[in-house]
Amino acid sequence: MEIERKFLVLSDQYKRLGSSELISQGYLNSDKNRTVRVRIQGSKATLTIKSATVEISREEYEYEIPLNDAKELLNRVCEKPIIEKTRYKIEYQNFVWEVDEFFGDNLGLVVAEIELEYPEQKFNKPDWIGEEVSHDQRYFNSSLIKNPFKNWHPIVNKNL
Repeated sequence: MEIERKFLVLSDQYKRLGSSELISQGYLNSDKNRTVRVRIQGSKATLTIKSATVEISREEYEYEIPLNDAKELLNRVCEKPIIEKTRYKIEYQNFVWEVDEFFGDNLGLVVAEIELEYPEQKFNKPDWIGEEVSHDQRYFNSSLIKNPFKNWHPIVNKNL
């Protein structure tokens, strides 16, 4: 079970606080009731199946797959556009925040996520974390292929 909350980012302060890695991912299925994702992160490739999100929770199943298979799926089979982003991992008060800076059709979008053990779990937000967007489906990666950030008005994260 994945329990995740998502927030907008107020500044680029996070860049100095953690390590980063490039991610390319595509969707074999981006239906709102289930998604099937192919991801290359560094030298590792995965196939991930997720159920529909209920509140901030969903079922998630992830499997490592051969890197060459993932490249082929991204290039030939996945829905377009492919999501490309840099992910920063930042430790803050016993939690790991993942900040994604998007590229391509989603250039300019920056969101932060925190995974929790249970939905009501308490945590403190770093001062560079802004408005929560966990319930706004526009911010789901699977939604960004259908309605990329470049099409949104007004532009959010304009202060970065």
